[in-house]
Formats: sequence, C-alpha cells, structure tokens
Amino acid sequence: MWTFAGVTLGFLGLVLLVLPTGGSGAAPLAGALTVVAAATCWSVGSYLAGRLRMPTDPFVATVYEMVAGAVALTVLAAARGELRDLDLGQVTGRSWLALAYLMVAGSLVAFTAYVWLLHHAPISLVSTYAYVNPVVAVALGALLVAEPITAQVLLGGAVIVAGVALVVSTERPGRRTGTATRPARR
Repeated sequence: MWTFAGVTLGFLGLVLLVLPTGGSGAAPLAGALTVVAAATCWSVGSYLAGRLRMPTDPFVATVYEMVAGAVALTVLAAARGELRDLDLGQVTGRSWLALAYLMVAGSLVAFTAYVWLLHHAPISLVSTYAYVNPVVAVALGALLVAEPITAQVLLGGAVIVAGVALVVSTERPGRRTGTATRPARR
C-alpha cells in the first residue's frame, strides 16, 4: 500500500513539475503532456519488461532497445524533414565526443544497469528512476543555463522526492526485521 502511495505521489509531483502555469518559464502544454506520457510509457514498459520474454543478457536487451529507439527516431526525423537540414560537416569534434559519451555512459551503461535491476529488484523501486530524471533536468537547467524555478516547480520537485523516498523506504531490503529483498516478478 505504501509503495503504491509513493508511486502515485511521485506521478502527481511529475504532473505538478511540468504543468503549465502561464508565467515565465512555463512549459507549453504539449511539452508537459509529452513528459507525463513519457513517464507513463516508461513505467508500463518497465512493468512489461519483467513479464515478457527478453534476452537474458541485460547488455543485449539494452542494445535491442537502443537500436529500436534510434530507428524509430530516425524515421520520425525523416518524416518531419529534419534530416534534410542536417549537415554533419558542421558538427564539431566536441559535439561528437559528447554524443559518444551519451551513447556509452548515458545509454549503454545506464540502461544495462536498469535492465539488470528490473530482474533483480522490485519494479516499484526501479521505476523511481523515471520520476527523478525530470527533477535532475530542472536542477541542471537552473544551474547551467539559469532557467527559472517557480514555486510550482519547487513543489512538484518536493512531491516527487517525497514519493521516491516513500517507495525507497518501503522497498528497502531488510526494512522489516529479518526480511530480504523480494525477487522481481516475472
């Protein structure tokens, strides 16, 4: 029950975090809905990953997922005409290095660990990742490019952190005397 409450609280915090306020720095409604839909799809996909037949090697599963995502985004970019304006000659060496870092550290390593966790930890605990990402993105936006942080954004971030804390404290191994981590559902 507490785990469900934490997950629900985190989702409500996400909605608060991205909900347009009409003030300066407010996300457009389409962008806000996209973030909420992405978190929902991520949670559903995480839930299904533990129940569907998947490659046993987390690295192989990650490669399949990354290739599928890359193909889908390339098709979407082509359909929108974005590839027509792409000039690879204008991409700097620093940008190529940043892309390589994101592909290796931000995708292959991070998602391989995530897929491994899906099979070795409770889904409610693993799925908190989807809630924490927008909070980190907002904090980085404020720190690196001085994006404004409103009271609503602070409240949404606090609600997300509270929801994640509730899930983590509920799902933590050994929380109850003599208990161990429950195996992931398959």
